[in-house]
Amino acid sequence: MRSPRRFRRPTLAALSAGVLLAAAGCAEGGDRTAKGTTGTAKAEDVLLQPLASPGPGPFTASTARATASPTATPDPAPPSATRTVHRVSGAAPGLYGGSRSVAACDVERQTELLTGDKGKGRAFADASGIEAVQIPGYLKSLTPVVLSVDAQVTNHGYGAGRATAFQAVLQAGTAVLVDGRGMPRVRCACGNPLGPPEAADGKAAHRGERWPGYDPARIVAVEPGAKAATSLIIVDTDDNTWIQRAVGDSGGRDRTPDEPPPFEPDAELLFPSPGRPTGSAPPEPAPSDPAPSAPEEPTDPGPGESADEFGDPPPDGPWEYEEGEPDVAPEPTQVFPAEPDEPAGPEEEPMEADLGDVFTG
Repeated sequence: MRSPRRFRRPTLAALSAGVLLAAAGCAEGGDRTAKGTTGTAKAEDVLLQPLASPGPGPFTASTARATASPTATPDPAPPSATRTVHRVSGAAPGLYGGSRSVAACDVERQTELLTGDKGKGRAFADASGIEAVQIPGYLKSLTPVVLSVDAQVTNHGYGAGRATAFQAVLQAGTAVLVDGRGMPRVRCACGNPLGPPEAADGKAAHRGERWPGYDPARIVAVEPGAKAATSLIIVDTDDNTWIQRAVGDSGGRDRTPDEPPPFEPDAELLFPSPGRPTGSAPPEPAPSDPAPSAPEEPTDPGPGESADEFGDPPPDGPWEYEEGEPDVAPEPTQVFPAEPDEPAGPEEEPMEADLGDVFTG
């Protein structure tokens, strides 16, 4: 079976291979080649997590579901030497994919596994910002999909009765549960709770197994959509068409959008290209407003009034943050600063560490 890679149009059809994690299982061994800092996600090491790798400290066995995998032609372009993280709204059409009427994860099984182990349930709830008794309702509110691109997240492994945060890049095709703002919250391969990525102080280095098609310059950091949505626009990985999936639904109410995005599903739209300004990306879906009639004279809002009652619109697409060519391997990187205008932090040597001791009970 071909591992999901970066493809050009029509490309997203092969992403259904991501849910084959169910066959891989979640053995306790995992990839222990990098270490996150206990108690914080601001680590200088970023762990690459391929589809078949359960990773360190899995919370549960895999709940990802397998589907057929169409064949696609991989992009032969060599990976970039400089790592760049592109910020993308969780509501951007095409960020996620899935098969029509098929859930990428078994949410009921995931609930049983987490509620059946009180220790892991408490640790999962703490990392997710909820109470343990809320786990069933919380998981039911999430939507099972697969990532269409490689994405950095704050992952959490389980060990010694608690969750330990570490930075990770999940391979495109990974099955995840996302919330109403499009944020990945659970990795279905091992039930690990997920959070937004954090910037490293200075430079960061990637550890772990690199998958075919991995490109350090093509990683996204998902940001919450402008507002909670009732549905997500995802890509049908079987025929490269659009699906509108209701938030909190496992695919039973999937339908074709009444107003599909005005572009074809294409992972390339999430990244800058020579023909498109840097930072451009598919805009978030928004209700269309009737065109206002032009006033005869410019109008000025009265005291205490705003010219735009909704305030400034959110950015249209990802913001690119990158650092120049590194001199040594592994590639040094700047993930992204807290604010675009802040000067880059001091450079530090990549931290060599081992995850084995963090997640041992």
